[in-house]
Amino acid sequence: MKKAFFIGYVWPEPSTTAAGHRMVQLLEAFQSFGYHITFGSTALKTEHSLDLDALGVKSVNIALNDSSFDAFIQKLKPDIVIFDRFMIEEQFGWRVAEFSPQALRVLNTEDLHALRKAREEVHKKKHLFSLDDWRNHPMTVREVASMYRSDISLMVSSYEMEILQNELGISENLLFHLPLLFDRLENSVTSKWPSHKARKDFVCIGNGKHAPNVDSIQVLKKEIWPLIRKQLPDAHLYVYGAYLPQQIEEMHHPKEGFHIVGWTKDIETVLKNARLLLAPLQFGAGIKGKLLDAMCCGTPSITTAIGTEGMHGDLPWCGSIVDDWDSFAKTAVELYLNPSKWEKAQKNGIVLINRFYEKEFLQQSLKQKIDDVITNLDTHRSQNFIGLMLQHHTQASTKYMAKWIEAKNRNQEIS
Repeated sequence: MKKAFFIGYVWPEPSTTAAGHRMVQLLEAFQSFGYHITFGSTALKTEHSLDLDALGVKSVNIALNDSSFDAFIQKLKPDIVIFDRFMIEEQFGWRVAEFSPQALRVLNTEDLHALRKAREEVHKKKHLFSLDDWRNHPMTVREVASMYRSDISLMVSSYEMEILQNELGISENLLFHLPLLFDRLENSVTSKWPSHKARKDFVCIGNGKHAPNVDSIQVLKKEIWPLIRKQLPDAHLYVYGAYLPQQIEEMHHPKEGFHIVGWTKDIETVLKNARLLLAPLQFGAGIKGKLLDAMCCGTPSITTAIGTEGMHGDLPWCGSIVDDWDSFAKTAVELYLNPSKWEKAQKNGIVLINRFYEKEFLQQSLKQKIDDVITNLDTHRSQNFIGLMLQHHTQASTKYMAKWIEAKNRNQEIS
């Protein structure tokens, strides 16, 4: 049986993060390709960590900077190793290359971390962002080096595919566009959605560990919600998300219609009962799982250009894209009150899901890409000279740094 080994940055939490949802989609995809899957991580599990055994996935704890991993990977002999984010490839990529050289190395980027970080830093300085801020960010060098060392990098955003190729000259052969995966929205599903009239109120969704989400909630509280509430005095906004920090929890003010709810297990029901989702994101990267979840529940959204980046091609958005807060509030009120515009926005969401995010088509495309590269792995790697060069220097530097740390830790245990 073919074997796939996933190395997670954390244990998957599909009920709290889009990244966790993405990981489950990848696990299910590789199972459908006929792979026996092992998932390992150095992280601690939480109350929200997925029960991998229930999925038929074997879970193992692995150690950082420890040669026990080398023996483990040699014994496992995986056909494919998937690194969850570039930091994991930095830590374990050289070990996989040395002790399981014929395993296909796949980097699951989630999003361009350097792009998100650069935007956040520029936003805090109240400057206008440019791609030079990203190109010149130290994390960009690390992240792109990780892509070159990998055989394939999975990209969720079409925009990020474009800038990697156009701004940095990375070969399309090393990249594969794989957004989040969803079942096709057929009439048998959409006809059961609650109508505009049957829904009420607004929702905002975001994990509190993600800085763009925290900023977004703050903008809603201070700038946007007072304007909406002035026009809709009986409306309420409910904020959902795990790990919300205290500063967000303190914004709970039911008399103003602003409710901090926190984590909920059944976000689908929440979305289907809401009339609109609000996401005034000012920085970030990748694509936004909350916006896609809303589309799959027939809930239009008001968001920003950053919010929709790389998500809808040249097709109309399922709601509105607004970057100034007065217009954001005005548009939200208008869409909330206008059934015909709301229904049109809902239909736009159906088109987007079926055009860009259909699971069956995307899974088959991924399988074809993997099979093609595995069949021609030596040729694929020989054409990636920068990757070969980086792999060589990594094994001459990162490798010995890791071994030094391991020896140091061993000496401390002895003493």
